[in-house]
Amino acid sequence: MIDPHLLHRDGYSLLRAATPGDWLPALRSTFDDGVLANSQWPVPRGAGWRHAALDLAPQVQALCRLPELLAVVGELIGERFFLSQVEGREPLPAHGHQALHRDLCSERPGDTALAIIFLDDYGPANGATRLVPGSHRYPVNAPDTDIDEARSISMSGLAGDILVFDADLVHAASLNVSGARRRSLLVSYCSEQLHAQHAQTASLRNVRMDLSERFEPPSLAGA
Repeated sequence: MIDPHLLHRDGYSLLRAATPGDWLPALRSTFDDGVLANSQWPVPRGAGWRHAALDLAPQVQALCRLPELLAVVGELIGERFFLSQVEGREPLPAHGHQALHRDLCSERPGDTALAIIFLDDYGPANGATRLVPGSHRYPVNAPDTDIDEARSISMSGLAGDILVFDADLVHAASLNVSGARRRSLLVSYCSEQLHAQHAQTASLRNVRMDLSERFEPPSLAGA
């Protein structure tokens, strides 16, 4: 059971084994089949990563709608929301390091939540996410990078885990030192108020799925 107080205090929750285990082989195949060269995206992607277009896959869409995942997203956003984007990302060997950053909520704190669905086991050796608990409460221009690195923690776990967090939480991917595969799905959920804005930029982000469905924020107490 997720504690709403801890979720809002820390800005994230790690849902262990949330993905049905028998889905993982097919999801990995969907990821690999959807990989596009960086130059094939509407806005070319940077080197050092594999990017997969997979938002039309029915199983991916079902995964983005897992009740446990939607409950945590709904608690973070706190109002009606929609699924705005899902794509695959994987750091290549000796690549993937990012500086700590925020993806930033658009109109108000908490209007955007992100989820990283891990399709492979992950940890510091293969470029797993690091984050700074509670940093979504800092003023946007306040954190010092060195302080954030000192406070950051690295996520680690097994394929099927899902990391859900506020878009204002300071986070970053790490260097894939081992070269082991670390496929994941990056999923974005936004307040209904941002729908028109996201619809206008959907083609630039290679979003092909239907954005019309709305979700009510379910109570974590009943999740």
